[in-house]
Amino acid sequence: MPKRKKVAPELPLNHPQLYFNQELSWLDFNARVLQNAIDPRTPLLERLRLVATFSSNLDEFFMVRVAALKQQVEAQVSQPSPDGLTPAEQLTAIAQRLQPVLEQRQQYFEQSLRSQLAAKGIYLLHYADLTPEQQLYLQGHFEKQILPVLTPLVIGQNNPFPHISNLSLNLAATVKHLETGVKQIVGVKVPNVLSRFIALPQPLAYRRKGRTTIWTGLPLEQVIAHNLATLFPGMKVLDHSLFRVTRNTDLEVVEEEADDLLLAIEQELRKRNRGGVAVRLEVQASMPRQMRRTLMQELELSDSDVYDLEGLMGLSDLMTLAALPLPRFKDPHWVPITPAPLQKVRGLNAEESLAKSNHREDIFAVIRRQDVLLHHPYHSFSTSVQLFVAQAATDPDVLAIKMTLYRTAGDSSIVTSLITAAENGKQVAVLIEIKARFDEENNIQWARKLESAGVHVVYGVVGLKTHTKVTLVVRREVSSTPPHETRIRRYVHIGTGNYNHRTARSYTDLGLLSCRESLGADLSNLFNSLTGYSHQQIYRKLLVAPFDLRDRLLKLIQREIDHSKRGRHGRIVAKMNALVDPQMIQTLYQASQAGVKIDLIVRGTCCLRPGVPGISDNIRVISIIGRFHEHSRICYFHNHGEEEIYIGSADWMPRNLDRRVEVVVPIEDPVLAKELAAMLGIMLADNRRVWELQADGQYIRRKSRSLATEQDSQAIFMGMAVQSLELK
Repeated sequence: MPKRKKVAPELPLNHPQLYFNQELSWLDFNARVLQNAIDPRTPLLERLRLVATFSSNLDEFFMVRVAALKQQVEAQVSQPSPDGLTPAEQLTAIAQRLQPVLEQRQQYFEQSLRSQLAAKGIYLLHYADLTPEQQLYLQGHFEKQILPVLTPLVIGQNNPFPHISNLSLNLAATVKHLETGVKQIVGVKVPNVLSRFIALPQPLAYRRKGRTTIWTGLPLEQVIAHNLATLFPGMKVLDHSLFRVTRNTDLEVVEEEADDLLLAIEQELRKRNRGGVAVRLEVQASMPRQMRRTLMQELELSDSDVYDLEGLMGLSDLMTLAALPLPRFKDPHWVPITPAPLQKVRGLNAEESLAKSNHREDIFAVIRRQDVLLHHPYHSFSTSVQLFVAQAATDPDVLAIKMTLYRTAGDSSIVTSLITAAENGKQVAVLIEIKARFDEENNIQWARKLESAGVHVVYGVVGLKTHTKVTLVVRREVSSTPPHETRIRRYVHIGTGNYNHRTARSYTDLGLLSCRESLGADLSNLFNSLTGYSHQQIYRKLLVAPFDLRDRLLKLIQREIDHSKRGRHGRIVAKMNALVDPQMIQTLYQASQAGVKIDLIVRGTCCLRPGVPGISDNIRVISIIGRFHEHSRICYFHNHGEEEIYIGSADWMPRNLDRRVEVVVPIEDPVLAKELAAMLGIMLADNRRVWELQADGQYIRRKSRSLATEQDSQAIFMGMAVQSLELK
């Protein structure tokens, strides 16, 4: 892609030169993930995991983003994105940007990481490296364990083209009939029901003098490839090559026309499991030309859709090797800490005696005394959020629980608690977003279990995705002072992350536990809107998309502009996963021009161009790519010393602001607000995990002068969590 000219300060703020392309920016983010894998400071198996993560991310990018662009091209859509590229131009730019990164990934894995693993006793071998004894063992393994699963299929020559499933690894072979001399291309799917990597038994493990062998194995496809003759008696195998197909996986459900949304989603899932149109073909670089042309023709793909790869294919499967139980080659084990205010809550330890537990208090007593800020994974999800829901489910004074679920684990204890609550006679209402991409099937299963337990389940709002992460607990309480009146009190949890105990171990997220009346009333109104016929659009404290979140964020930025124009200090700090929305970007440009100092912590896609003289020279953008997946969203506004700080579920993207239900909450407790501001300061000072976005679109890694001056924000937060426990 040609390098763009220097941006002139007199350009209008909607000029394409002031925007980075959304898709290319995402590719840059994923490239930073790969760079973390290449970083020698990263533990060995974490390097393997990050290569797998990079590859898995890229698979999803093609299944969703590239697929959408190709659909636009087919529909002859020529409307350019804010950066001025048409869908067709974006596809070309993606291919150009991606090719050198893929070459870097393959080269790093094949030429560096393999040998690094071998140096520690983890041998991922090539079939050619095997001894005769090892080959004999694998031949027997092939005949007993692999051959019965294989199904060779003819490709081309007037035969119906076999369906090649999404992300499946396949062998294409040219075979020649020994009697007639007729040649034919056949395909063999590498079965995903078998382990991708075959481990050799210890007596046959690779041995090297002076080194301990931990694991020895090789890829399944190599064992199949070297035993292809068994599949084709009377034929000669002339050549073979690997290929992999990526398909469009987006669901096409017109909600307004669906009589039964659950049934409609299930039908679309069955279609997706079969796979939509092909959008990418990965082939072994040595694949014969004719074989390549046949695959392209049958899959209706062009040269720009084909990626030639040297070495191992389908590197997302490396996650299984990264999971080897070898803690010395991984990041130090982290055990999340119970937040300080909750450390004396009854029920934290299931084994504590009844006498001991009677000296403790329930979680509601703590929340009545103070708002509680949660910071995962530094704070334990199980002893905060899960405990909150679990105690609500069994507390005799709790009358109702209402909750939104976007993505949750397959073994969710929160869902189990909701079922318990319903069985205990409480009113339980759950909004499950069954349109959550790639979690639809899991959410449908949970929805059915909840319904069978008597939970009132809502499947979302027509035309919107419910992405917010909120819980409302309604409790009947008797005042402790005369005349001991009975009242209803509402407790809330409002977070930035999903109610998923698994991702809570690796995603950085924030949550607020509170019983402020204004927040409880707002959430009651929100749930009435989501589950009934209420059309509440104005809230007391909460900023709610798609109703008023955009307008209120714009007003908060405008207030900083007004302060700056009056000669006061204007300051904004915002942390999010993605910054894409043109209106929000233009308003930030206006703030920069007015002198407002702006720091943006954007983990992934950022379409704003910082550092342009006269336009964005007061804006700095950094990306933190660390051990944990940065997922929290925070907004800070200086407001002439009367600081305001917010957390919530929304990124600054059109879909979040206009087409999703999102909630952003102000942190009104001054102690917690100060704590959040300090967190932002720690992240901005990070010189270990930070990449700085330049005006030309390049990300430059920030480096410390020495190990003594290195500041790793995630390590600092872990230390702060441990310190809070020690102080108690």
